[in-house]
Amino acid sequence: MGARHRGDLTRLAVVVLIAVLVLALLVVFLLPAATPIVGTLNEGLGIRESVPWGFGLTVALIAFFALVAGDGLLGELQFMLGAFFAFFLILTLLIAWVF
Repeated sequence: MGARHRGDLTRLAVVVLIAVLVLALLVVFLLPAATPIVGTLNEGLGIRESVPWGFGLTVALIAFFALVAGDGLLGELQFMLGAFFAFFLILTLLIAWVF
């Protein structure tokens, strides 16, 4: 490992450390300010309400993947179907959890 690579790694480590410290400070100072807001939020979405959102987002995402796939679309159909159901399940549960 040359001196130039060590300098690059040191610079990267310093940048990552500064980013982590800035995020930690943001969490420490902004989290107490956001606490009263959390009590006024409504109940949110349940599983039943998040299914159409998850389905629409999954269809849009798979259609985008199919557009950028190019020539390998027909050979990758079985993977796209598996990905569709996996994305649908994960996105629906995440939408219900977050919103």
